[in-house]
Amino acid sequence: MDLLPLFLKIAGRRVLLVGGGRVAAGKLNQLIAAGARVRLVAPAVSGEVRAAAVETVEIAERPFTPSDLDDVWLVVAAADAETNRTVAEAAESRRIFVNAVDDPANASAFLSGVVRRDGVTIAISTSGEAPALTALLREALDDVLPRDLALWVAESQRQRGIWRSQLVPIEARKPLLLRSLNRLYPSSAGGCDSHPAREQADRERAAAGADAAIPWLNAPEDSWL
Repeated sequence: MDLLPLFLKIAGRRVLLVGGGRVAAGKLNQLIAAGARVRLVAPAVSGEVRAAAVETVEIAERPFTPSDLDDVWLVVAAADAETNRTVAEAAESRRIFVNAVDDPANASAFLSGVVRRDGVTIAISTSGEAPALTALLREALDDVLPRDLALWVAESQRQRGIWRSQLVPIEARKPLLLRSLNRLYPSSAGGCDSHPAREQADRERAAAGADAAIPWLNAPEDSWL
């Protein structure tokens, strides 16, 4: 099954969390960090969950009912399989996506292993089938990311402002960015010197397709918007 990778903006929006144990506590922390207004429903709520809860978390100690889905944008089901199935069935009729923790059969959305650093977010998913592998891949990617990633982000933002002011076509921007990042390092090809005339020549060569042979610069899923 192919999934559509997607990042959701849930800050200030209602998210239902079903479950009150250790797993629910971990998901609660993630939702709070994203700014969600959490409605938590479970017959029993652990001390770990209570400790993680903040003012924006509404806790109801009782079984799930379909009305808990009112005004909800997303559901995280972190309960037993039977409860998760009940939640998924009720949410399906309302067209609400459900993340069922470690329960792919009852999930229509999958949370991922996430690396967050310096304004960059990388998410890894195995469609809920191999969560341990997801964790290992997350750690591996975190280890290989450049330590000075913040510098890459700053340079990318600076270049984007230039491209937009000069109406540089989107398809020409990736090779230009690669050259700009290379110039940040004295030992890289082209050195760290930069000159407006040289950058303009780079743009013209990129627009002419000079870098068409570099596969990763032409990935079809990159929107670059």
